[in-house]
Amino acid sequence: MKKEKRIPVYQGSGNVFEDLGLENSEEYLAKAELARQIINAIAARRLTQVQAAKLLGVGQPKVSSLMNGRLDGFSTDRLFRFLNALGRDVKIVVSGKSRTRGRARLTVMAA
Repeated sequence: MKKEKRIPVYQGSGNVFEDLGLENSEEYLAKAELARQIINAIAARRLTQVQAAKLLGVGQPKVSSLMNGRLDGFSTDRLFRFLNALGRDVKIVVSGKSRTRGRARLTVMAA
């Protein structure tokens, strides 16, 4: 009988960027969630990349980059403006809760 090879399994933190040890992992996760919301809005409106590009005021290659998760060329502010152009409200909430350990967190949530 052949012995099975065991592969170790680890519980993730909920942030793949943190799990990979990347600096600014919360910001990467926030941008990814904003991009997901943009992609969902484009899909809901059944826009082509060319139509989305015109609406967002960018070239089609930028929309392609966004749709494929290449987000380095996009600031969070720009992603906010894209969501607004797609008819989505963006609400920023600053919480006064104090944290007992380390620095505060950045979170993006969809309503």
